[in-house]
Amino acid sequence: MKEMTEQQALFKLTALCSQAEHCSGEMTEKMQKWGIAEDVQARIMAYLTKEKYVDDERYCRFFIRDKIKYNGWGRRKIEQALYLKQVPKNVSTPVFAEIDEAEYLAVLRPLLQQKYKTIKANSDYERSMKLIKFAMGRGFDLEIIRKCIDNIDDLEL
Repeated sequence: MKEMTEQQALFKLTALCSQAEHCSGEMTEKMQKWGIAEDVQARIMAYLTKEKYVDDERYCRFFIRDKIKYNGWGRRKIEQALYLKQVPKNVSTPVFAEIDEAEYLAVLRPLLQQKYKTIKANSDYERSMKLIKFAMGRGFDLEIIRKCIDNIDDLEL
């Protein structure tokens, strides 16, 4: 395969960033796959950041909101996904702080209500444990799960 020039790589990445939000980790990963030298990667990343094609905080804000709203993920699962995308904690932590607990509850409660109907259990305790395990698998904290499960009567609707 022919080596990609700096200009070609820059063109491809700006086109990609124009279509959807991307983080710097994704861009760096792409350039590494393309075999672009590290000094060229640094120049390209500097340009993409300066021209606001890539903004990790903006990316983080959209990513977190989408994962909560559309995927029904909790904080832990989202943190893991951001870690894999190499988004620094100092970028994601303030964005997580903006999210109200009520938003998590609004997502978790319907998930637990749906799951509650399908769980086969011999006791309320067993049912609660299965719900907790399910919600933790979705990335929710035990504290917020407890708030939903403590109102177990709400789930039986």
